[in-house]
Amino acid sequence: MHKSTVRIDNAGKRFGSAWVWRNLDAHLQPGEMIALTGASGAGKSTLLESMGLLTPIDEGRIEVFGRDLTRATSSVRRHFYRETVGFLFQNFGLVEGWTAARNVSIGAAYSTRGSRARKAIVASALERFGLDEFASAPVNRLSGGQQQRVALARIVVKNPALVLADEPTSALDEANGAVVLAALREHASRGAVVVVSTHNASLAEQCDAVIAL
Repeated sequence: MHKSTVRIDNAGKRFGSAWVWRNLDAHLQPGEMIALTGASGAGKSTLLESMGLLTPIDEGRIEVFGRDLTRATSSVRRHFYRETVGFLFQNFGLVEGWTAARNVSIGAAYSTRGSRARKAIVASALERFGLDEFASAPVNRLSGGQQQRVALARIVVKNPALVLADEPTSALDEANGAVVLAALREHASRGAVVVVSTHNASLAEQCDAVIAL
């Protein structure tokens, strides 16, 4: 197996006595954007959370870039959150009282670059998504589309090898949805693994592979 892959082997997740999914196998390659599809309640968000070490699985294993993270220690989990994964949540996952620039700067929090370089990277990401004029605005004053673009800019600044996006276009209009999809596609093209849960058949068709739950 190539080191830079995400592998799910015979994984299962249950709540109480009910299995959400079971005997799940997937092998995700760098450079791919993968869609998770299925009816409401099929466990798409739960699978994303399990891949991101937010929700433990009950059987099988999940291996990320050569490391079995199924029963990762707290230290390994902290390193994983800091160095490897980026989340794009349906509710944007922003700190509401903070400005757009400060939210984006979280992506550079652990960068070894100097403060001037980090500020330049944040400013560049905001400009890329048409947010430079809102850099000093609290994010709770921005529209839903603008907030999702702030979350995207944060991912660009962090540059994670694994991006997990939960229904990233569901609350957006067509124009903002296209911006999100293009940014995720570009990030995958740089060698990352991008996994997107979606009810949107058109979005799923634009992905490289589909995991149907």
